[in-house]
Amino acid sequence: MSMILFACVVRVRDGLPLSASTDFHLDQDFLECRKRLKALSSILTQYPDRGTARERDLSIHFHSLGDIACLGICASSYPAVMAFCFLEELHWEFAASYDASSVGLASRPYAFLEFDNVIQKVKSRFNYTNCIQSKFNVEKIQEELRLRPPALVKLEDAELRNGMVKGHAELHVESAAAYRMQPVSALGILSLVLNIMCGALNLIRGVHLAEYSFQEDYTGIGNVIAFLLPFVACFVLCYLYLFYSSARKIKVFVLFVTICLCNIYLYGLRNIWQILFHIGVTSLSSHQILTRQVVEKQPDFGV
Repeated sequence: MSMILFACVVRVRDGLPLSASTDFHLDQDFLECRKRLKALSSILTQYPDRGTARERDLSIHFHSLGDIACLGICASSYPAVMAFCFLEELHWEFAASYDASSVGLASRPYAFLEFDNVIQKVKSRFNYTNCIQSKFNVEKIQEELRLRPPALVKLEDAELRNGMVKGHAELHVESAAAYRMQPVSALGILSLVLNIMCGALNLIRGVHLAEYSFQEDYTGIGNVIAFLLPFVACFVLCYLYLFYSSARKIKVFVLFVTICLCNIYLYGLRNIWQILFHIGVTSLSSHQILTRQVVEKQPDFGV
């Protein structure tokens, strides 16, 4: 039976997860313990470099040094000295693989997910071999723990509760731009190209008409606006197709109506076929925007 169930590496100053073992356990106690570990990782600056928290039959151990911290979930029966030997070796391996500048510049979670291979190898050695570390290293860690016992963290601390809402850690709030959309389709690409073309035509006609209108009596200012509004609307439709936005249906409806009304207003400067072409392109774009859905959130690799 595995004694070390899960391990991860985080950045101390903000709790950003850098890498983690891709372990999948369905045990409810483990899943709850993992949520607690997430919340704990965001407040490591409040604790000494070593600490332990107990959650029923499981224990959370952490070891931080510099801006890197290693955390692990182990069975409560697993000796603390061996858990901290594991975390120290994990820390040494990570520090040897990545420099401090790359860690400091990391901006997205799990930027070093490939380090999972190293975590699994070290975890496997500690779980399934008897000669895990040299006697000197074990005795060295044991002496350090005797002189400076790890902090005993109560998972019910008020500070930790502040990082939890209904059992979920509030560590990384995703903005609307973080939503992942379905892949762009061939019809979607066609709608983008046609929209750009229609927008360019509207801009060219609008600018030329504005030159004549401003030189005379401004009687054609309405036509200039009727060309420039669809120009803006076309590029907003392109944005709505490429990126997630809230209230998409309302925005698409407003843009669709704007383009239709402007083209009807321009009847005389445009023939019926040109008007139908612009409205047709708008209809295609609107359909592509409304049918391109947000994909489900990607799995978090067991973290």
